Amino acid sequence: MFNWLSLLTGFFYIVLGVVVILYKFFIIILEPNVAYMLGALLIAYGIFRIVRGIIRIKNND
Repeated sequence: MFNWLSLLTGFFYIVLGVVVILYKFFIIILEPNVAYMLGALLIAYGIFRIVRGIIRIKNND
């Protein structure tokens, strides 16, 4: 169950990163450079969560 939840969480981090980049808003209004860096960091973490979840699912099978 945790592995599938990790995939879902990773997807939501990617979506949140895209939203931060597009709207430049995350709790407060962000400067464009900060929004790009935070968005990229959220997207990278989302990809990390998805890859880690896929690896764990393959190892459990």
